[in-house]
Amino acid sequence: MVDDDPVILRLLEVNFRLDGFDTQTATRGEDALSRAVEWIPDMIVLDVMMPGLDGWEVARRLRQHEQLAAVPVVFLSARAQEDDRMRGYALGVVEYVTKPFDPSTLVEIVRRHLGGGEPPP
Repeated sequence: MVDDDPVILRLLEVNFRLDGFDTQTATRGEDALSRAVEWIPDMIVLDVMMPGLDGWEVARRLRQHEQLAAVPVVFLSARAQEDDRMRGYALGVVEYVTKPFDPSTLVEIVRRHLGGGEPPP
């Protein structure tokens, strides 16, 4: 999970862990990329507007990385314009969720894209 807002990041972390997910967090795009290479996640929840590398650039670089290209990405953003959504889908994100959001709905979206079964070990 990647978001520059520590309150949102903590909310995500708590909700996903309560639902049985193992999580890693990052507050900057650069950190997200390096952690993703080390950990190879099953899914990435990614904010769009962040300092340094924004979510657009992180998603683009993920798609160019051999080991990370197939990792599903869910954008989580306050940017709610249709152009933003289309740009996200063009980058290969599987869902584009706008803030404010319901954490339990986001957990269900992630679960659905992971195959709908039990949370990963």
